[in-house]
Amino acid sequence: LIATFMPWAVTPLLMVGGAFLCFEGVEKLAHKFLHKEEHDAEVKQHAKAVADPTVDVAAAEKAKVKGAVRTDFILSAEIIVISLSTVAGQPFMTKLAVLTGIALIMTVGVYGLVAGIVKLDDAGLWLSQRAGAAQRALGRGLLTMAPWLMRALSVLGTAAMFLVGGQILVHGVPVLHHAVEGWAAGVGGVWGTLGSMVADVVVGIVAGTVVLLAVELVKKLRSKR
Repeated sequence: LIATFMPWAVTPLLMVGGAFLCFEGVEKLAHKFLHKEEHDAEVKQHAKAVADPTVDVAAAEKAKVKGAVRTDFILSAEIIVISLSTVAGQPFMTKLAVLTGIALIMTVGVYGLVAGIVKLDDAGLWLSQRAGAAQRALGRGLLTMAPWLMRALSVLGTAAMFLVGGQILVHGVPVLHHAVEGWAAGVGGVWGTLGSMVADVVVGIVAGTVVLLAVELVKKLRSKR
C-alpha cells in the first residue's frame, strides 16, 4: 500500500529504520563499555537467576526478548521496504507476489535458522542425557559450543546493524553515496568493496551515536519536568 499510494515515503522509511538499527548498535556498545559495572552486574544477576530454580527465567528474560522482537521487527520492515523499492515501478500484483515470497523466505529460512540456533543448547542437553556414548559426546560438544556461538553471533549481529543501517543511510544521501561509490570504484577490486563496507559501518556508528545522544538529551529534559 505504501509503495502504491505513497511511493515518496519509501526512502524516508528506509532512513528512519536504518538510523534505528544504528542506534540499537551504539546503545548496545555504550551499555557494555560505558556502563561496564552495570552490564557485569546484569550478567551475574542473569546467571544467578538461571541457576536458581525458584526464579522465573521467562520473566527475567522478558525485557531482553522485548528488545530482540523490536529489533527483529525493524529489520524485517527494512527488508520489506528495500524489497518494495526494487519493484516500485511494477504492478500491484507483482509487488504482492514479491513481498509474499520474501515473507516466506524470512519466516522459514532466517527465523527458522535463528530458532534452531537458540535451541542448540537444549538439543545438546537432550543428547547429553542419551544412552549412546556418541550422542552424549555430541551433546557435550554442543553445550560447550553454544555459548561461544551465541557470543560470536552477538558480535556479528551488532556489526550487521552498523553495516546495514549505515549502507541504507549512505544510499539515502545522494552526495555521500556518490562519494563512497566513486572512491570504491577508483580503488577497485576487493579493497574497494571492503573500503565501501567500512565507510558504511563508520557512517552507521556516527549516525547511531548522534541518535543516542539525542535520545539521552530528550530523556534528561523529560526528567526535569
